[in-house]
Formats: sequence, C-alpha cells, structure tokens
Amino acid sequence: MSEPIQQADVVQQPVREPRHVYTPALDIYETEEGLVLEADLPSVKPENLEIRVQDNVLHLFGKVTWPVSATARLIHEEIREEDFYRSFILSDEVDTEQITADFSDGVLKLTLPKAPKTKPRKIEVRTGKPA
Repeated sequence: MSEPIQQADVVQQPVREPRHVYTPALDIYETEEGLVLEADLPSVKPENLEIRVQDNVLHLFGKVTWPVSATARLIHEEIREEDFYRSFILSDEVDTEQITADFSDGVLKLTLPKAPKTKPRKIEVRTGKPA
C-alpha cells in the first residue's frame, strides 16, 4: 500500500530575483478521518500564505516579512524577509476537494480527509444480441 502523502522531490518555481527560501518545520499525522499537517510559521501573515493542490501535489508557499521603519538604519541583520515552499505528492486516498486550512498563532493546520472508498457493486450479465 502506498503512503497517502510523500514529499515531492522536484520543485519548479517561477524565475524571480534571488531570495532566501527556507523549509518550514511541520508534522503530519493520521487520524481516522484522514491526515493532518501542521506547519510552524511564526511571523507569517495569513495574506502571505498560498496553498494549492494541482495534479495531486499539495503546494505551500509563503513569505515572512519583518516590519522595519523606512527611517530606521539597519545595524545588524539576522532576521530577514524570506520565502518558504513545501510540496507533497498526495495519493488517491486523499480527498483533495475537501482539504481545509486553518491558521492561528503562527501554526498552519491543514486537514486532508480520506477519499470515500468505492463500494463494490454487482454487474449484471445480459444475454442476447449486443446493441
């Protein structure tokens, strides 16, 4: 049986000016209803998050910005504006149409419910001439 979620190996990003891109820490756990992904995103604003599912790949994009007054003179910089990106390949066991996202206190929580299983059905065999 395949895993319901796998980290994507190949990332294709649009060409932009060079920026520092980091990989946020996250946990993924399974419940009876499906999977839950929690990402630690301190100082990220909800309007700077983008979550997308395309071709069974879940993409998480975002930007961390640090407000510094335009009149301030920077003396030392360790905290900077950064982008982050993570992607995961989803199996057919995930109902991609029902994924939800909640963001609170710097933690993004994605709920990825299990897809309903198809029920077996009996196929009647007809007799006679084909149509």
